[in-house]
Amino acid sequence: MALNHLLRPLLCQSLVRQVRCPLVVTSRLSAPPLCPDTTRYPAACTRLYATKKSKAKAKGQSAKVNINSALVEDIINLDEVKGDMTAVLNALKDDFTRNLSIRTSPGALDHIVVTTQDGKFPLNQLGQISMKSPQLIMVNMSSFPEATEAASRALRESSMNLNPEVDGTIIKVPVPKVTREHRENLARLAKQFSNKAKDSLRRVRSNSIAEVKKAKEGHSEDVIRLVEKQIQQLSDNIAVDIDKQLAAKTKELLG
Repeated sequence: MALNHLLRPLLCQSLVRQVRCPLVVTSRLSAPPLCPDTTRYPAACTRLYATKKSKAKAKGQSAKVNINSALVEDIINLDEVKGDMTAVLNALKDDFTRNLSIRTSPGALDHIVVTTQDGKFPLNQLGQISMKSPQLIMVNMSSFPEATEAASRALRESSMNLNPEVDGTIIKVPVPKVTREHRENLARLAKQFSNKAKDSLRRVRSNSIAEVKKAKEGHSEDVIRLVEKQIQQLSDNIAVDIDKQLAAKTKELLG
């Protein structure tokens, strides 16, 4: 009995410690392998896509057409079409030379059109143009005195910023100073001339394609399509030349 009294407190203390401090069970988790098995995790397949730049480049590289004009002369005269389009470009060059010179010279006034009762004439056919001084151009209208006022009006209404003064049958034309504003005005006129040239070019192209469409009967659709593409190609080439002429003239005018 005495032994039981001695052991009972010890057993109670042991049970209390076990309740207060339960066993902590830890589990060891295996770490994933540093080098996974490629047989279980196959590499992802990659697909190469064309970039926008490469697509645009491929789209712009359309096949060029070069038709022998003799083979389609029963449809349209391609040489004549090319000649009409080239004439538009040459007319633009003439406009640039005659009307868009920074320094006003006697030659720049030659082709100013004067409207009279008898019709329209270049100024150099009605009057004698000469350079009196670096600042003054003289137009002698003694051969056609009745056209003096019309010539003065044509000079004033030209795109050359001129302010003519009439003294009998003599027209005095002071040479305008080259200012930044004058240069910018000439550059704007150059743009207007080029736009008019492109309008003329579009008319030539449209009329030519309309003529081709009239010849559809008796020709395959492929042939008609190729001829239309050839006309469009000729038009595109001239349009590029017009832009080049405008860029060069604008650079010359603005300095």
